[in-house]
Amino acid sequence: MRRREFIAGIGSAAAWPLVAQAQQQKLARIGWVTAAPAPDVNPFVDALRAGLAELGYAEGRNVAITARYADGNINSVLPLAEELAKLPVDVITTQGTATRQLLKISETVPVVYVFSADPVLAGIADSLARPGHSMTGISVMSVELNGKRLELLREIMPQIKRVAIIASPTHAGEELERANSAEMAKKLEIAIQYFPTPSTDDLRRALMGVATDPPDAIVVFPDPITFSGRREIIACANDQRIPDVSAWADFAQVGALCTYGPRLVESYRRLAYYVDRILKGTKPAELPIERPTVFELVINLKTAKALGIVVPPTLLARADEVIE
Repeated sequence: MRRREFIAGIGSAAAWPLVAQAQQQKLARIGWVTAAPAPDVNPFVDALRAGLAELGYAEGRNVAITARYADGNINSVLPLAEELAKLPVDVITTQGTATRQLLKISETVPVVYVFSADPVLAGIADSLARPGHSMTGISVMSVELNGKRLELLREIMPQIKRVAIIASPTHAGEELERANSAEMAKKLEIAIQYFPTPSTDDLRRALMGVATDPPDAIVVFPDPITFSGRREIIACANDQRIPDVSAWADFAQVGALCTYGPRLVESYRRLAYYVDRILKGTKPAELPIERPTVFELVINLKTAKALGIVVPPTLLARADEVIE
C-alpha cells in the first residue's frame, strides 16, 4: 500500500467515530404529552407526524416521538412531562388542558401546543406576537366565527327566535365568544339564553334546564367540559328535537346538526413547523402564536332528517363534509 493511501486510511478510520457520532446527534427527540387517552388524540399525533414528514423528518431515521398519556387525570400531566424531559427530549408537544400544566416544565424544555382557549388570557403567553415562557403554538379559538354559526342556524331555520348557549366561563376567552354571539343575535333578532357550565354537574343542570324549557336551537362553545360531554349534550338536543351547532367536527360526527370552525387536523400538522424551527435554534418566545387559517363546515344530514329539518341545497353545496 502506498504511504499516502495508508495515511488517508488511518485518517478515515479515525474520523469514522466522529462521523457516526455526528449522525447520531442529528436524531430529533420529540415528546408528546396530553391529558386525554390515546384513542382520542391519535389522529392529532398522526397529523403531527405528517407535518414532520413534509419537512423531511422520518421516524427511525432522524426523529423519534415519545408519547405519554394521562388518561383523563390532569394531575398526571406534569409528572409525565418531567419524565419526558429527563429522557431527554428536545421539545415537548401538547394540546388542550394539558398546556397550562406545562408552564413549569417550559423552564427546562421548549413546549409547543395546540390550545383551544385564548393563551394570553389563560396566562401562558405574554402576547400572540411575543409569547414568552419558552412556549408557543396555535390557538384554535376563533371568536369571530360564533356569530357566523348563528347565521348558519338562521339560514337553516329562518323561524328561529331563541337560542341557548352552553359554555364554560372558566375557558379563557369565553366572554369574547359570548359577546360576539350576542352582537350577531341582536342583528338577527334572536334571544340568547346562557347556560354557564364550569363543571360536569353544571352541564347536567344546564341540560335539565334545556329539557324543561326547550329553546329553538343550542349553540355549544367547544371547551374541555362541553367536549367531554358532547354526546350527552347531543342526546338531550335530539330527545327534545332541538338542532345544535358547534365549532369542531367531532360534534357533528357524533350527532350535532352542523359545525363550522377550524379544521383541527391542520392545526396539529402545523405544529411540525414550530418543532422544526425550534430544533434549528429559534427560541419559542420569538415564534408568534398562530390562529387557524383552514376552516370546515360539516353537516350531519342524518340528524337533520331525524329532526325533520330540510337543509337548504345551497348550504349543502358549501359543506366540506356531509354525514349521511
